[in-house]
Amino acid sequence: MMKIFVSPDRKDWPVLLKRPVFDHTDLIGKVGNVLQQVKQKGDAAVQQFTAEFDGARLKNSKVTPEEIATAVLPRELKDAIRLAAANIRRFHEKQVPKVEKAETIPGVKCWRKAVPIQKVGLYIPGGTAPLFSTILMLGIPAAIAGCEEVVLCSPPDKTGKLHPAILFAADLVGIHSMYKIGGAQAIGAMAYGTETVPAVYKIFGPGNQYVTCAKQMVQQDGIAIDMPAGPSEVCVLADDTARPEFVAADLLSQAEHGVDSQVLLVSTSKELINAVNEALRVQLPRLPRKEIAAKALENSKAIYVKTKKEAIELVNEYAAEHLIIACANDELVAGSIVNAGSVFLGNFSPESVGDYASGTNHTLPTNGYARAYSGVSLDSFLKKITYQRLTKIGLQHIGRSVEIMAEAEGLHAHKEAVSIRLKNEF
Repeated sequence: MMKIFVSPDRKDWPVLLKRPVFDHTDLIGKVGNVLQQVKQKGDAAVQQFTAEFDGARLKNSKVTPEEIATAVLPRELKDAIRLAAANIRRFHEKQVPKVEKAETIPGVKCWRKAVPIQKVGLYIPGGTAPLFSTILMLGIPAAIAGCEEVVLCSPPDKTGKLHPAILFAADLVGIHSMYKIGGAQAIGAMAYGTETVPAVYKIFGPGNQYVTCAKQMVQQDGIAIDMPAGPSEVCVLADDTARPEFVAADLLSQAEHGVDSQVLLVSTSKELINAVNEALRVQLPRLPRKEIAAKALENSKAIYVKTKKEAIELVNEYAAEHLIIACANDELVAGSIVNAGSVFLGNFSPESVGDYASGTNHTLPTNGYARAYSGVSLDSFLKKITYQRLTKIGLQHIGRSVEIMAEAEGLHAHKEAVSIRLKNEF
């Protein structure tokens, strides 16, 4: 179960809150080789690595319309995906930016316009846990933004197929450029392009350590990525009003993601911490992925602090991907949170709803990056271009100031670009 720490000294917080560290230096050579091979040999390299890593021998990795049309999925799951998609669409449509013009001085108007990134790539993990929900989280804002080309890559099973839920979700949000490619080779294909896979300008989506490393490496070649990513994590801030069995369930829901996941409980109640640990002992054996969750719990901690103020300071320093506030006056507490990817308020807001269907995006900053990064939103699929228009009167109002500043910086051509216009009689 979780290790318990009682009133730790503030100077020990950085060590206490440190994420599990894994040595990934050996990945760089392996991933770099995959990327280089894909860059040089295109589809041939992709097919080779798909056979080697996924055990599937494919002559053509592109998903056909027939595969989409014949995908069989229970009606109940289809309805659940449709409900989630509708909520995600409603939330992200509210993020469409408005164009507002500002007249900074008479005759000088400035404005900013959001335009879609033309070509984006989505990586969707497959395997034992096909994350079809991520298609909704990425494909829907891409559609609302108006991205011209959306490319999806996901690893096939050994028979060379994608999970039917992935095919259904992609078709639902209007993605038809799908490829049965996984791992670092998928990132390379989307970054550099192959004979069949179009190159994109920005790559989104979670993945294992090889995918994460590949995304970071192609970024050095000028390909944008959604954000730095690490293992998934949750922090629960709870007092004695929290339900121990609820808290334990939330911790386990995150721990089952992977052995490198981390869960953290911060509480002002020793009784609650003990009750949560007991609930974990009861609930863990019931899980199909209990071995994974148990391993993740080894890296997890329960921290007791005396005051809510100290608890808030502690979770702000941790900067969790997911933060659950199971406290009295949860919204008041949330007003003091400055570092978190997504916040869940109250005893009836499990992190799972954000993962699937409430409407918020589940692609969030991990590993402390919530101190400076936001999660994926409509903005992630847009770029902003600024505009300005000056009348002759506007230039007369502002021109002399520009001349003085340009001359002071020694940029005389800058000054002359204004001066020549001010002297013009037209």
